[in-house]
Amino acid sequence: MNWLVKPLSQADLQKNSIHKPIEATYSAFEINGQKLLQIDSYGSSSRQMPGKKSQSIQIDRDAAKQLFDVLRQHFDF
Repeated sequence: MNWLVKPLSQADLQKNSIHKPIEATYSAFEINGQKLLQIDSYGSSSRQMPGKKSQSIQIDRDAAKQLFDVLRQHFDF
């Protein structure tokens, strides 16, 4: 699945938990003057097809600014 995040909105989780670690990569690129950051996740090593991309999320400038502000506030940067 591929998604362009627009916009980010806060949600309160009913149950908080730490997920199992997975492999992820990122790519930074520009198309028609629009800068994007893409994060690809690859799922767990125990899945049926290890190493296969599970999900791609693209973040544009507006979503990146919003995410930056959330990260700065939450992690006290």
